[in-house]
Amino acid sequence: MKRTLRIVLAACIGLAATYTQAQQHDPAMHMRHQGQAAKATTGTMAAPKDTRQAVKFPKVLREHTLANMRDHLLALQEIQEALAKQEYDKAADIAEHRLGMSSLALHGAHDVAQYMPKGMQEAGTAMHRHASRFAVAAKDAGATGDVKPALAALAATTAQCVACHAGFRVY
Repeated sequence: MKRTLRIVLAACIGLAATYTQAQQHDPAMHMRHQGQAAKATTGTMAAPKDTRQAVKFPKVLREHTLANMRDHLLALQEIQEALAKQEYDKAADIAEHRLGMSSLALHGAHDVAQYMPKGMQEAGTAMHRHASRFAVAAKDAGATGDVKPALAALAATTAQCVACHAGFRVY
């Protein structure tokens, strides 16, 4: 149990450091590095093509959706902090109310879903479902002391975020 807690705590500290760096991170740096790699192999500087599917949202819904996604990231950070403190019920509540199936109305999911292609809708729905499953696993961890199923459920939740962001971009 102590070993698992140390691993979770180390992961949270690493995430906090990454979050701090991300506040100052320039995404264009990736393009420059990738372009330099292309130049080294081909002799020309070319930025890699963004192959994600572009999804057009009305401006107000785009801003709303991007704000929701930033809140999702914040919720994930708060969940990890709660896990590090062994506050499993708190982690579960954050997950369910901010990411889980209970959060759909809060996020206006019905309003934005009509603009999403099927794959994007499926990834979003899967993320919400996995977050609700994590909430149950986190509550269970509070009773059993076994945090491993909760960590696996949290990883499955974030995997949906990664898949969606890798496949789609809103404009």
